[in-house]
Amino acid sequence: MSTTDTQMDRLHDLLVARADDADLLDVAYRVHDSPVGALLLAATGRGVVRVAFASEGHDAVLAELAERVSPRVLSAPGRLDAAARQLDDYFAGRVTSVEVPVDLQLLGGYRREVVEALPRIAYGRTATYAEVADLTGRPRAVRAVGSACANNPVPLLLPCHRVVRSDGSEGGYRGGPEAKHLLLRLEAEGDGVVGGSTVAP
Repeated sequence: MSTTDTQMDRLHDLLVARADDADLLDVAYRVHDSPVGALLLAATGRGVVRVAFASEGHDAVLAELAERVSPRVLSAPGRLDAAARQLDDYFAGRVTSVEVPVDLQLLGGYRREVVEALPRIAYGRTATYAEVADLTGRPRAVRAVGSACANNPVPLLLPCHRVVRSDGSEGGYRGGPEAKHLLLRLEAEGDGVVGGSTVAP
C-alpha cells in the first residue's frame, strides 16, 4: 500500500469517527467476502438493514439506501464486525443462524410478517411457499410469500433460501440460483438432509 493510500485510509477513518461522534452516520456499510461472493452489509443504529449480493449491484443498493433510509451513508467496516464474524461462522458450519439485530424498515405489511417468520424454518430444512403462507395465518397468500422472499432485505440473516416450491425444486433467490443451491447444500451437510418441512412452533 502506498503512502498516499495509507493517508487516505487514515483520513477516511477520521471522517468516520467524527461522523459517528456527531451522530451523523445513519447507514454504515462494508463489503465482506463469502462463499456466495462479495456481500454488501449495511446497518443503521438499530441493526443490519441490508445484505446485498454482488449480482444486485452494490452501488445501486447504496443509492437505494441513501434514498430510502438516509443520504448519510458511509463505509464504516467496524460497525459490521459482529455480522461479518457471524456470517463467517455460519459458512464454516460453526453456527446455524446469524444472531445480530436487524432493522426491517425497508419492509412493511405482510411482507414484513413473512420475513419475520422465516427463522421458524429449522436449519437444514425447507418449507414450501404454501407452508409459509399457512405459518403466517394466510393460506391463500402463496404468491405474496414469494414476493416477500424475493424482496427480503436481509437474506442469510432471515433465511428465505429455505423456502422452496411445492414440487420440491429450489425456486428463485435474490442472490441467484447458484447461491441458493450452495446455501441449501451447506445446511444439508451440517444437518444431514435437505427436504422435509420442519417449521418450529
